[in-house]
Amino acid sequence: MLRSLEDMLGKQWWIYDPGSHWHVVYHWFNIAEGAIWCLLGLVVARRFLLNQRSLWEVFYALAFFLFGISDFVEAQGLYTWLIVYKAINLLLLILLRGYVLKRHYPESRWI
Repeated sequence: MLRSLEDMLGKQWWIYDPGSHWHVVYHWFNIAEGAIWCLLGLVVARRFLLNQRSLWEVFYALAFFLFGISDFVEAQGLYTWLIVYKAINLLLLILLRGYVLKRHYPESRWI
């Protein structure tokens, strides 16, 4: 049972081939997307440093940053474990956003 779970999570769906035009586009799209997610993490971290309303903002910033790192990994290859990780990370981003903005920034219109 554990071996089949390892096989399933380790399944490779895509790997970067620099000889393919589609792969080059997909690769650089993921690099750019990862940079944007990391930048959003820096924006949230900066907001925390300026306002220091909640330590949850640090986790929120970290979730953005880690989501960006996952895009850098995806630029090289796509695996089942990465898809699962990204889904969990995205859920955490949504939950943290709701909590941080509603509780500590109720005046925000971006809820």
